[in-house]
Amino acid sequence: MSDSTSILRDQVAQAAGRSSPLRIVGGNSKHFYGNPQPCEYETLKTGIHSGVMDYAPEELMLRVRAGTPLAEVKSLLGQEGQMLGFEPPDFGGNATMGGVVAAGLSGPRRPSAGSVRDFVLGITLLTGDATVLSFGGQVMKNVAGYDVSRLMTGAMGTLGVILDISLKVLPRPGEELTWCRRADAAADESLLGQLRRNGLGLSATATVGDRFYVRASAEADVEGDVVDGALWDRLANQQLSAFEGGNLWRISVPRTAPTFMEQAAVVEWEGALRWLLDPAEDPRQTFAGAGVSGHATLFRSDEGDRDDRFHPLDPLVGQIHRRLKQQFDPVGIFNPGRVNWYSNAN
Repeated sequence: MSDSTSILRDQVAQAAGRSSPLRIVGGNSKHFYGNPQPCEYETLKTGIHSGVMDYAPEELMLRVRAGTPLAEVKSLLGQEGQMLGFEPPDFGGNATMGGVVAAGLSGPRRPSAGSVRDFVLGITLLTGDATVLSFGGQVMKNVAGYDVSRLMTGAMGTLGVILDISLKVLPRPGEELTWCRRADAAADESLLGQLRRNGLGLSATATVGDRFYVRASAEADVEGDVVDGALWDRLANQQLSAFEGGNLWRISVPRTAPTFMEQAAVVEWEGALRWLLDPAEDPRQTFAGAGVSGHATLFRSDEGDRDDRFHPLDPLVGQIHRRLKQQFDPVGIFNPGRVNWYSNAN
């Protein structure tokens, strides 16, 4: 056991003995995401647990400690012509790999490559009773406990402290270009179908206002202006002017659903991800009234005291989540209140 693991384990054991809440922090790049937590919570800093543990480019596998900066990992993979297929945002360059997995936020390549969860092979976890557990393996064919590893993706640190992560990585694709043209729903859908059928590496789409952006292989024949591909990084990090304002909602729906399409400031993932800025009412009311499948998350808010930022779970699913919380964090010390799924657990 490494020195940093021992330090984190001791801190968790002491907090559990006192039933003292812990606020888990990596690079603190996603402090705005999730329900606010009281400043008096003790901070557990995972940044002390950093470093690449194993990297096998020929096997497309990487194992890192949770406090390893995302920027360091991207640089290492780039030297081998590889990448994280889910294109995670870095929110100012301070993101850590533990935070990437805990938040479960994927970037523009999500529809074509998969989500964060799809790339997690294994995880070592520190539970609420200071036990170190390992799940999954370093290669896809080793599926023992694989679902538990994926379960930690998007759990926002509420089920345990991620110590290290094994991930599948991908070769960086050949030359890609980004085109921009005036948005036209029918014409844009026709173009996407053509790119898919012809295997021309469709890897990102976005509608921002009246402009439609598409990224694909440089071999594609697309009518429009070629623009700087740095757009996708700015999009992933909500750095476009279309995101500027107060309450920013992240809406996940079936890609062809009409819900919120006209109100959306930005539409990504071929229609499956829609961003609403300062809507007139809580979008979850629309879901409830129309019986629409999907969910809405208050991604960023200027209302600092809101503690209902995540979409309520189905009652049965919520019951499962509370049981998992009890199993992995029996005293309820990890990130209490960060998500609103465990009202009976913390």
